[in-house]
Amino acid sequence: MNLVAVCAAVALYLVAILLILPGLLKKTGINSKAVLTLAFLAVLVHFSILSHTIFSAGGQNLSILNVTSLVSFLISLVLTGAMLKTRLWFLLPIAYGFAALSLLAAYFITSTFMTHFEHSPGLIAHITLALFSYVTLMIGALYALQMAWLDYKLKQKASQALNPNLPPLMRIERQLFNILLMGNGLLTLTLISGPFFVHNFFSSEDIHKAVLSFIAWIVFSILLWGHYKQGWRGKTVTWFSIVGAFLLTLAYFGSRFVSEVILT
Repeated sequence: MNLVAVCAAVALYLVAILLILPGLLKKTGINSKAVLTLAFLAVLVHFSILSHTIFSAGGQNLSILNVTSLVSFLISLVLTGAMLKTRLWFLLPIAYGFAALSLLAAYFITSTFMTHFEHSPGLIAHITLALFSYVTLMIGALYALQMAWLDYKLKQKASQALNPNLPPLMRIERQLFNILLMGNGLLTLTLISGPFFVHNFFSSEDIHKAVLSFIAWIVFSILLWGHYKQGWRGKTVTWFSIVGAFLLTLAYFGSRFVSEVILT
């Protein structure tokens, strides 16, 4: 991994964050053109780094840190693109900060997990579904946090004027449940495809991944049922989203983090 490229991407992400924070804290205007330009450049450099670190002549290096960097790239890309239609200033510093940290971690901490997908199209499909279901549901969890923060601001006794850089609460709620529906649908397909395309899906070493993923699916399914059938809102939605995201993170990354990073 090229240190210059890593430093450039991290610097671009950090400058974008520094341009956003004053607008969130002081309710001042945000130079959206400058932020989006910096962000798209950061994402472009980030993609270039990933293309060199994951793909090599010896196969694909899907180490835990490379996958984390890939997840942060996808989240940053999606949220930056969504900024063209809606105001997500609250989420961008979180996404860009995560992307910068993941790039630094992947560079300074050695971690290798070589795989070969050349002759396994089914496995590629399963991993792609798993990756996009995770990214979508993580974005959903970020939306839930944003919704909780906006709800808290609205209920403050001081009756502060709303920050013009933030979107309306009801719009965030609608977008949140659209995202959760999409993410849970992708997670459903991931769980269905697993036994068909992953030969050790139910092995003793990996059974915890399937179990935790299924429990996360139940959590998100209950949340969606509770919202559409029982009218759940507010803190209940936030906590269900966070718990589901946490379980899915444990399923996807828990054991790999211990074996690749801590033990090595």
